[in-house]
Amino acid sequence: MASGAVRPAFAYTVVYVKDVVKSAAFYSSAFGYTVRRLDESHKWAELESGATTIAFTPLHQRETDAITGHVQLPDSPAERGPVEICFDYPDVDAAYRRAVDNGAVPVSAPEQKNWGQKVGYVRDIDGIIVRMGSHVRE
Repeated sequence: MASGAVRPAFAYTVVYVKDVVKSAAFYSSAFGYTVRRLDESHKWAELESGATTIAFTPLHQRETDAITGHVQLPDSPAERGPVEICFDYPDVDAAYRRAVDNGAVPVSAPEQKNWGQKVGYVRDIDGIIVRMGSHVRE
């Protein structure tokens, strides 16, 4: 890093969704997060997720579409978007069951990987892939 350069802090992951209120409620029930903020316009919600905020905003809105372009969704359920959300849990099996019991679509049940992590996959209510895994300590 160049001398005098500022080291940024990773602050937000913004997830573009069909319905901000439904997505915030879904992530709260399925993955165990608390909704920290729900804007009264229902165009922004944040989860209490530690140092990095997970936020939701509508798929299409004037503020972003005109500046950065339209969100492109996969053409079919067999495809996935270019981003995967990953959560670590001490008990991946219990977390996976909770997610599915609360509306997540099962993709792959948790299994032990040869690199030491247990991993399962679901889709959220917008079709976004969510990886649920154990934390691997080096």
